[in-house]
Amino acid sequence: MKVSKEQVRENRKRIVETASVLFRERGYDGVGVAELMSAAGLTHGGFYKHFGSKVDLMAEAVSCGFTRSAESTAGVNREKFIEYYLSRQHRDGMGNGCVMSALGADTARQSESMKATFAAGIERQLALLGNEDGTRADLIDTIAHLVGALVLSRACPDNSALADEILDVCRSRILSQDVNEN
Repeated sequence: MKVSKEQVRENRKRIVETASVLFRERGYDGVGVAELMSAAGLTHGGFYKHFGSKVDLMAEAVSCGFTRSAESTAGVNREKFIEYYLSRQHRDGMGNGCVMSALGADTARQSESMKATFAAGIERQLALLGNEDGTRADLIDTIAHLVGALVLSRACPDNSALADEILDVCRSRILSQDVNEN
């Protein structure tokens, strides 16, 4: 049975979106092609009709993740963004959360082209968040603190006091720094 071009596009989109979530949950090496295709509701044999390699999919999935993050934070003011970013809800929802905190360390071990794709996503996030007062250096500093805090919190046991303390302390410090600068 022949699949329409529209269905091919929809299947590819579903694969990329599914991979974006699974890669953020488990890392690039934590998801196999067969499992990914099954999660997308497709057979694993069709993977190579859509992608030359898993690395090709990884790049598209990262871009998709950054796009989804941008869509969910568009129009949100800095304080609300920080409060959400350093919340337990965001911490525990890794599959739908920030690409930078979920895949930054994994991407550091990938090819230069993968790193370039990731860097482009960071640039888009900086542009999106850079609409308020402050320098690019201030924005990079804030994002680095946010990502670092989330990574450290996620590295602790889920219900540990330290995991919550990291989020609380960093959220409080970043927000009070914003108040002191204004």
